[in-house]
Amino acid sequence: MPVVSSGNESFCKIASASRASRYRPMTFRRAVPWLSLLGACLLAIQSVAQKDFYSVADIDFSRYPTNGRLIRSEPIDGAPDGAAAFRVLYRSQGLHDEPIAVSGVVIVPQGAAPKNGRFIVAWAHPTSGLVSKCAPSRARVLFRSIQGLHEMLHRGFVVAATDYPGLGTPGPHPYLVGTSEGRAVLDSVRVARQMPGASASQVFAVWGHSQGGQAALFTGILAKTYAPELHLAGVAAAAPATDLATLLTEDMDTSGGRNITAMTLWSWSRVYGAPVDKLVTPEAIPVIDHLAGECIERFFDVFARRGPSKALSRSFLKVTNVSDVEPWHSLLATNTPGTLPPAIPVFLAQGMKDPLVLPSVTLSYKAKLCQAGTPVQFDSMPGVGHAFAGRDSAKAAVEWISRRFDGAVPPNTCSVN
Repeated sequence: MPVVSSGNESFCKIASASRASRYRPMTFRRAVPWLSLLGACLLAIQSVAQKDFYSVADIDFSRYPTNGRLIRSEPIDGAPDGAAAFRVLYRSQGLHDEPIAVSGVVIVPQGAAPKNGRFIVAWAHPTSGLVSKCAPSRARVLFRSIQGLHEMLHRGFVVAATDYPGLGTPGPHPYLVGTSEGRAVLDSVRVARQMPGASASQVFAVWGHSQGGQAALFTGILAKTYAPELHLAGVAAAAPATDLATLLTEDMDTSGGRNITAMTLWSWSRVYGAPVDKLVTPEAIPVIDHLAGECIERFFDVFARRGPSKALSRSFLKVTNVSDVEPWHSLLATNTPGTLPPAIPVFLAQGMKDPLVLPSVTLSYKAKLCQAGTPVQFDSMPGVGHAFAGRDSAKAAVEWISRRFDGAVPPNTCSVN
């Protein structure tokens, strides 16, 4: 699929349209210039099409001097409800404050934009993997994986869906690294405002599930300082990863818990240089490497990970609690979201049968938000586990977001246990 740019492809489209609009029988002499132009166009398009969209090797960041600047884009077929979808590559900021490229998707609803512009919802995705091939923007199930997409498009919202750093673009992905995720989300909103036909305003909300719930909360924490030109109307999170120390210790008797711990150790040992030799048995290393190379694109991909996860149940950690060992203790604390500015309302959804993100952990985080003065709507979902928390809360989350865009007073369930 050709990359959209302002170069030869655009001229080819103009020339083609011009020729079609005044078509008449063409003599060979008159045809020669057009045939030459057609050949040049085909070569230009072929050259761009052969270029890997996600490649960052040739990017001169001096040409994209600010975070959130669009580097390139290309259309994506198959968007629902008549929407226009674009795969995007944009500038963001790495863990060492260096410029990096991040990929993602922007989806623009059909129809005319309102006078004051369209609102933006930034979708923060749950765990999809650790390596480049695991980017949601590469996935066959892209549009189905964005929970509440139909509702958001129906309400006229632009949807910005970042891949996070190291997914799509060269890895490794800084997994469960809150600042990395939050910056990528905020820059995806900036990119959405640059897309043709989006007519997007500076007002946005963020909505995420699991890892994306953590990303959504960090977006709220970072928004005022990292992207002060934007206005964050609210943060919605389903089964968010909050207390990481608990997530990496108390869930070790479950397949999901061992997977999360293995993925975190693999990623942080690479992005932070944190040593794992004091934590992990030699027998577990190849199993962890195997899990790190596999994506979670569809629900049944989780089942394919059960074999390696079972191997980790036999030999994995040398310690009882990862948080007892430095630098892991400090890293877990750094990437555990704190409270948000009280002016930002929060929607929290939690499945009460979730064995991975424990209901007690999310309720504890809700209590911290309430104590800090944040208005919180808590959506308790009896009988719902972790995998479907985003799906089952999406309708309520989008309704809550819509009300924040309308300026309604945020509901507050802080007095409800």
